[in-house]
Amino acid sequence: MPVLAGEELKKSLIEKAHQLGFCLVGVTSGEPPASYPKFKEWVAEGLQAGMGYLATDHSLSRRSDPRQVLPECRSIVVLGIPYFAPREDMGGVAAYAWGQDYHDVLKPRLQAVVAHLEEQAGQSIPNRWYTDTGPLLERDLAHRAGLGWIGKNSMLINPQHGSYFLLAEILLGIDLPADKPFPVDHCGSCTRCLEQCPTGCILPDRTLDAGRCISYLTIENKGEIPTSLRQQVGEWLFGCDVCQQVCPWNRFAPQTGDEQFAPRPGVPPENLAEELHLSAEAFNRKFKGSPVKRAKRRGYLRNAATVIGNRGQAGDADRLAAAMQDPEPLVRQHAAWALGRVGGQKSRQILQEAWALEADPAVRDEIQAALTLLEDSA
Repeated sequence: MPVLAGEELKKSLIEKAHQLGFCLVGVTSGEPPASYPKFKEWVAEGLQAGMGYLATDHSLSRRSDPRQVLPECRSIVVLGIPYFAPREDMGGVAAYAWGQDYHDVLKPRLQAVVAHLEEQAGQSIPNRWYTDTGPLLERDLAHRAGLGWIGKNSMLINPQHGSYFLLAEILLGIDLPADKPFPVDHCGSCTRCLEQCPTGCILPDRTLDAGRCISYLTIENKGEIPTSLRQQVGEWLFGCDVCQQVCPWNRFAPQTGDEQFAPRPGVPPENLAEELHLSAEAFNRKFKGSPVKRAKRRGYLRNAATVIGNRGQAGDADRLAAAMQDPEPLVRQHAAWALGRVGGQKSRQILQEAWALEADPAVRDEIQAALTLLEDSA
């Protein structure tokens, strides 16, 4: 078998990646990302919210230069793989989370790409591969590898595929011919994503105030959802796709045929109120292998209570009564808020009974606020 290098090796890599379901493949150098100073400033301003791991010296150092991650790095392969673009009748859960956890899906495929490269090159190649888990400014690298431009919503956008795709990177200790950076910013004068973001978290410099982003609030955030933002969460149970749904470039995004990204049964749930009864065991069983598991049971039920409160349907009061007895104070806190939004005599009774038994200060404050709301609206 002939040993490949240069353009021939790159061509073979692209063919293999396409066979594995990647729709986008590009190559860039191992040079530092141009956007690192902007990222460092973003962190210094505290816009990463509760994601403190982004602000550590170790994290910042590694993101400043891929060679801090792989000292031998000379080339970086950046790949994009499409997931199911959302339909209008499917909301509540961000589309990337409908199917299997993409980390589990992409791991063997990235390993297969590396194995193919080593076989074709006839040598062992120093490498590191990541999909959303590594200390890399991956959208900067993807733009540099020619995959697309960074849109006003901070997403990477490709003219043919929109933004409904996931990114992955392979750092390599060999030289591959680099692609040219994507040449054009096609956002133009469009500001739909900024105007329609429910919480106004998208900033003019194409970054986000993470502490206001619904995706952060419902996934990475491990505490309460700020009272001032709960109504804006709307129907979003896990993540948010609004800034992608309104983007004109996603109107014609092709649907993937990859069954591993097909919607799992119960995602999004048909009866949200029933989710409040999920035990820890039932939650782990239902969401095994799903991205939704990242929110953990307490975060998922917190989100469910918030959405139920936003719906304001009186028939949900009994379900929320059960949540007021949940072992997690975070769940009880948001269930109390939801009862205040649902309203009615039944909600008032549930809150009064809970007040008599509740010991947690934060939950007691939430119960009192909900009772006050009910009194004011009576």
